[in-house]
Amino acid sequence: MASAASAPAFERLPGIRTLAESGRFKAWFLDQFGVLHDGKRPYPGAVLALEKLAEKGAKMVIISNSSRRSSVTMEKLKSLGFDPSCFLGAITSGELTHQYLQKRDDPWFAALGRKCIHLTWGKRGAISLEGLDLQVVSNVEEAEFILAHGTEALGLPSGDPLPKSVEELEQVLILCLERRLPMVVANPDYVTVEA
Repeated sequence: MASAASAPAFERLPGIRTLAESGRFKAWFLDQFGVLHDGKRPYPGAVLALEKLAEKGAKMVIISNSSRRSSVTMEKLKSLGFDPSCFLGAITSGELTHQYLQKRDDPWFAALGRKCIHLTWGKRGAISLEGLDLQVVSNVEEAEFILAHGTEALGLPSGDPLPKSVEELEQVLILCLERRLPMVVANPDYVTVEA
């Protein structure tokens, strides 16, 4: 048995071809933003690389801390030229958040209530809360919790986004903090990749 001192901590590879051709790995978990694409375009060679991986029998799953649902992620990949049949599916923070809010089988989620302040995306497209039996409220005094999907807008009861600056959203959060409202964050990113 080789000692830890003699074994290299990392192996540098010129690309993923060596790994794909080795057949050592049957499942591939891939991030998307900043790895496969920049939000607007696929990175050079990414589409072809994944098609080649699929041809070698690789089972690929997208994992992402995107606040969007898995189905939206797959549609985005398709619109960027990726073949959805290359993937078994996607697991996103947004999908997990949606499922926890829908099922409410976790005691913490079960205790949240149904009235929320919704922080969402504006120009990138608001996140739909369809199927969650939630009531989006504009007044912090009526809210039972905060649901954060994005940092560009305040969700309105109609489902439309009301664009807000980060500073304006911060003021809303200060009011929520004063009321000690619990908060669900569907995307823990500090920075997002967008072209």
